[in-house]
Amino acid sequence: MKNNHKLGALLAFFGILAGLLSLYFLADTYNTVIHTHFNAGQWEESNTVRFVYAILGWLGTAAGALSATVLWGFLKKQSWAWFWGAVAATILLLAGFFPMIPAADSGLPTPTLWVFLLAAIMWFGMLLIGDVNKKVIGLTFAAGLAYVLTFIDGVAPISRFQTTFQTAETFVQSSDSFWNGVFVISQQVNWWGAAGWAIFIFAAFKGKSWAVPVGIFAATMSIIGGYPMGISHVLESGRFSMFLPAPIISTIMLVILLLPSIQKLIVNQGEN
Repeated sequence: MKNNHKLGALLAFFGILAGLLSLYFLADTYNTVIHTHFNAGQWEESNTVRFVYAILGWLGTAAGALSATVLWGFLKKQSWAWFWGAVAATILLLAGFFPMIPAADSGLPTPTLWVFLLAAIMWFGMLLIGDVNKKVIGLTFAAGLAYVLTFIDGVAPISRFQTTFQTAETFVQSSDSFWNGVFVISQQVNWWGAAGWAIFIFAAFKGKSWAVPVGIFAATMSIIGGYPMGISHVLESGRFSMFLPAPIISTIMLVILLLPSIQKLIVNQGEN
């Protein structure tokens, strides 16, 4: 399927469709998810959805627009089209996946599943068209898991910050006060880590030598931001936290990226 411009054009159309569906589904479910959480007494989750859905709607719609550029590129048989198609698909994967979580938590339908599925088909298809090494595809798929999960670990502190916040009247120096500070700081630490993983993925596709240091940065940010989230939740709930997979996967990826064979694999991708 290398350099299959007709297939690429079809996949780019999937990206355009996914972008439009992202806009429609998020707009259609926005207030429903917000009010369902609020009526269930989860006011902090309601506020979080209000903020995060908007960001994902912007990203998903922009990725759909980028897919239109990719479609033009494939119709003109441009060599860059597959790469930017993979970039659009990576963004759409996130825009389609995360909204399913608060919707499912509320017992509501998860229509953005279609965005996620279209993006997944587009992602793998673009890499085959770009003749990306299968081992690099496996490596970036693992990095993609870290990317999505680290983003989710950046969403969680928004809710946790609200529930542990203390006004001047109620302030008492306590563990809650400390964790409240951790949550507000780790929120962006996790999102920067997620952005770092996305950049690592794009750099690995192109076989850039600087992909490895970017990956080390992303993994470290995910570790720093994710373990405190997971540990605090374990201490609070007494069970395994779903905030731990992101830093755990990032820890494994950090070790993998330090292997000379992996570094050589990425550089060799750039020579294909």
